[in-house]
Parts: sequence; C-alpha cells; structure tokens
Amino acid sequence: MELIYLDNAATTRTDERVVEAMLPYFTRYYGNASTIYALGEESRKAVTRARDIIAAGIGAKPEEIYFTAGGSESDNWALKATAEAYKEKGKHIITSKIEHHAILHTCEYLERRGFEVTYLDVDENGIVDLEQLKASIRPDTILISIMTANNEIGTIQPIAELSKVAREYGARFHTDAVQAVGHIPIDVKDLGVSMLSASAHKFNGPKGIGFLYSAGEIPNLIDGGAQEKGARAGTENVAAIVGMAVALEKNCLEMKANTKKILRLEKLLINRLNASGLDYIRNGTNQLPGNLSLSFADVEGEMLLHRMDLKKICISTGSACDSVNTQVSHVIKAIGLPEKYEKGTIRISLGKNNSDEDVLMIADALIQILKD
Repeated sequence: MELIYLDNAATTRTDERVVEAMLPYFTRYYGNASTIYALGEESRKAVTRARDIIAAGIGAKPEEIYFTAGGSESDNWALKATAEAYKEKGKHIITSKIEHHAILHTCEYLERRGFEVTYLDVDENGIVDLEQLKASIRPDTILISIMTANNEIGTIQPIAELSKVAREYGARFHTDAVQAVGHIPIDVKDLGVSMLSASAHKFNGPKGIGFLYSAGEIPNLIDGGAQEKGARAGTENVAAIVGMAVALEKNCLEMKANTKKILRLEKLLINRLNASGLDYIRNGTNQLPGNLSLSFADVEGEMLLHRMDLKKICISTGSACDSVNTQVSHVIKAIGLPEKYEKGTIRISLGKNNSDEDVLMIADALIQILKD
C-alpha cells in the first residue's frame, strides 16, 4: 500500500515546478547575490524578481518584503523588534490563547524582560472577541498579534476588523498568516496589518525559507552585511527564495481550482464519516479549505494516529510543532471542548495532491478502527 499523506497543515510536498525552478541556482547560477560580477548579478536579479512576485501575491510593495528562514523567525522578528522599538511608548502586548507557539513562547520571552502580555479568550469556534480586544487595549499597548488562520482547527479570524481596532488606538498589528498564505486570498492593504508572517513549506515551497511583510522600516534582526536593507545580514539562499516565489505564484494562480477540489474532497470525507454514525465533533468555523479538526468521543487521538500510521496514512493530533506532547493542546482547551471529546482529537489536512481514493480510504480506515 502506498503512503497516503493527509497532514498538509504540517508541511506540503514541494511542487515539482518549484524544484525545477530552484535547480539552476544550485549549479549554474550559484553566485553570491552581493558580488558585483556577472554571476552574482544573475543571483541578485533572481532575488529581486522573487521579491516582486511575493509582494504581488499579498498586495504589498517589494520593499516591504523581508526574507527569513521561515514562519517562526518571522514571528520572533515581528514581536521582538516591535517591543524593542516601541518600549519607550509602552510595554503592553495583546495576543490570543490559540496562537502558534512561535508567538506564545516569544510573548513569554518578552514577559521575562518586563513586558506585559494580555492573552485574549476565544469562543467555542476559536474566534477572538472584538469587544474583549477593545476592552483590553490600554494607552501603553504597542502591539496586537492575532493569527489569520489557526493551524489546528482552521478557524479564520476577522483580521480586517481586529486590525482596525488596533489602528484606532495607535497600536501596531501583526498577523501570523503562515497557515493562510497561498491557500486563501491575502491582501495586506485590505487587511490593514502592519506586519505579516509566512513560510514557504506551507504552500508547496521549500523548507527553511519564509518572509516577513512590514509596512515601514523594521529594526535589525541580524547585524552584519547589507542584505535585506541591512536588517537581516547573511548570504541570501537564492534557490530557496526563487522556489518560494514560484510556489506562491502557482498557488495564487491556481487557488480557485485548488479550493474547489479540496472542498469537494472535504465534503466526501465528512459525508462518509456521517453515514457511519460515529460520535464526533468538527472543531472551528469558517475553516481553511481542507483543514478538519475532528474530535471523537471516548477515544485517544494518539491511538488513532498510530493505528492510521500502521495503515500508511499520515494524519496528526494537532500542531506538528507539538507532536511529541500527548496532552490536550492549548487550542482545544481554549475552545472549551467537552471532556469526552478532548483527547480524541485528530487533524486531517487535505492538499491539492490528494485524491478521492485517498479520502475514502482514510474515512474507511477511521471507521474500521473506531468500530473495532
């Protein structure tokens, strides 16, 4: 039996067109983009083209795109740099209880350095309460960071409404859009955000490369050379940057078709499970296409994961970054799931490479395991 991969929220298979676009920058155009001779010029042009493509993909200006090593670095940079730059104005930061650990652990770091962080509650679907946000803002609030779409339950937040509140109170607004970019339409101007994080491996690009959008200059992350306008020194990973740009461009161009296919597969899976009579809850609302957080009654999600793995089917119990921790995730706790369903939570995340056969096989495998 061939492997069936249904954990696209953890990472995606690199698009073959992306790999093809990257290859010349390992062997033929391998020059350092900071050098002035012709070989370096080819690399420099490739980086410039990639920046233009990525900016266009999210409605930004090229000079507002900073290349990073991925989503976690982008999140760290956004929060730590803002805290440092605005600490004279205030030391209050607002985020939510269901953020990725790249945000939550960075907030803990800042708390140890004298900043105060307010963690907003969410409702049973994982939505941040707009009125609670307004009530939490203070004169010394310098930053609000709310993720665009949750990586575990797929819920999409009303970012434009939330960022509007931040602007009204003079606070900067950052969104971790790692799970969303390349999968749903993103326009930073429409969203009204100050900063946005993204990572290529979530939208069929290579691992180890991402970007941070910042409206306006941002304090240095790494001192050294003049790369990224002197804000992040280090020789550019040209091949990965090229690959990220191609991946985002392809996913944006094919987004409507991909979404249509994935939603059809999602419906096929849900209908199969519903017909079986299994006792389960689907978590979240207005979810990312293909992101299914399913909580089954009176069962261990870890057991389901291992039994599915024996059948060569890859799913997860939640965030891949926390897969070794078998306790109930902070997201599931935050939405107040009934106790009988908490531990039976799994995440199935469909991608553009999945088929009807994949979906039917996973549904039948789950039904068989749960009814044994």
